[in-house]
Amino acid sequence: MAGKKGAADAVWQDREIRFDSPISALDLRRGEMKIDSINSVEDTKGNNGERGTLSITNLRLMWVAHRHSRTNLSIGYNCVQNITIRTANSRLRGSTQALYVMTKYNNSRFEFIFTSLVRQSPRLFTTVQAVFRAYETTKLYRDLKLRGAIIKDKQLILLPHEQVYSKVVGVWNLSSDQGNLGTFFVTNVRLVWHANLAENFNVSMPYLQMKSIRIRDSKFGRALVIETSPRSGGYILGFRVDPADHVDPNAYLNEIFHEIQSLWQVFSINPIFGIDYTIEEKPEPVEAVKVPQTIDDVEIVGDEDSGDVFAAYYADSSKETDRAPVFNEELGLAVEGLREGLTLNKLWS
Repeated sequence: MAGKKGAADAVWQDREIRFDSPISALDLRRGEMKIDSINSVEDTKGNNGERGTLSITNLRLMWVAHRHSRTNLSIGYNCVQNITIRTANSRLRGSTQALYVMTKYNNSRFEFIFTSLVRQSPRLFTTVQAVFRAYETTKLYRDLKLRGAIIKDKQLILLPHEQVYSKVVGVWNLSSDQGNLGTFFVTNVRLVWHANLAENFNVSMPYLQMKSIRIRDSKFGRALVIETSPRSGGYILGFRVDPADHVDPNAYLNEIFHEIQSLWQVFSINPIFGIDYTIEEKPEPVEAVKVPQTIDDVEIVGDEDSGDVFAAYYADSSKETDRAPVFNEELGLAVEGLREGLTLNKLWS
């Protein structure tokens, strides 16, 4: 009894670097989501002076030239070793800040330099760095892990969006001659086994890295055999299930096999790669947030003569020369004569 081969080997998008691929290779695969698309980005390293669009997904970076779509790049995050911001010489912007992406693929090292042609826009830097950090911290969704810190107090430490469907006790790991007794956790993302006597002796097997699942005869009896993809090491892991009393071992093993196989097939149709993201609400344009000016409906009630007080401070355009000084007894000073109708009390009241 065997399960069909999974789509693990078909997921190349985050594992490879491709140059000038057919445009169909840039289509999003199942489970891949476009997080952002930045227009007017220059490939300063390989196509200096060429304007293009940089698409950021949860698995890779894709750059496509505006003039010729066949001039393109696909850079999987698993190949990225470092991302920095440094000065570069761009034909379109001169000396400016650019995004440097250092990668390694097939024992070769590649450097990519992307320059945003939109001035004062940090999206190129912030988005790429944030998505890459999210990819780096969610490898348990995608990579096989041995002896990881994934069990605490005999319970599986769940990943975001992970659900446990079954907990199977009495599962022997057949990696050694005597075997190790432990526990299975069957989730919607992976299959996890740990030894009962040592929690750190464990293995986390994402469905993404499973090549085949089958039941075979072994020297320990019928066993569940899981083969992982070559990219995860090509492991062949065997497990034997000892059910509780009065339970048919073969029937119990078949039940576990069918459950894992079903969850594996569901995952292959709608894979979960683990990179969460949120799109911040874009600010509305200025015209949309403008508020029309309104005049308060307020009636000001006051002394009718008080209006001339403010007028006294304005420059008198009709006055060509200063008025003759007069002695003011109240102030005890000589002052310029007041305009007709004005008094000191009206000026200072």
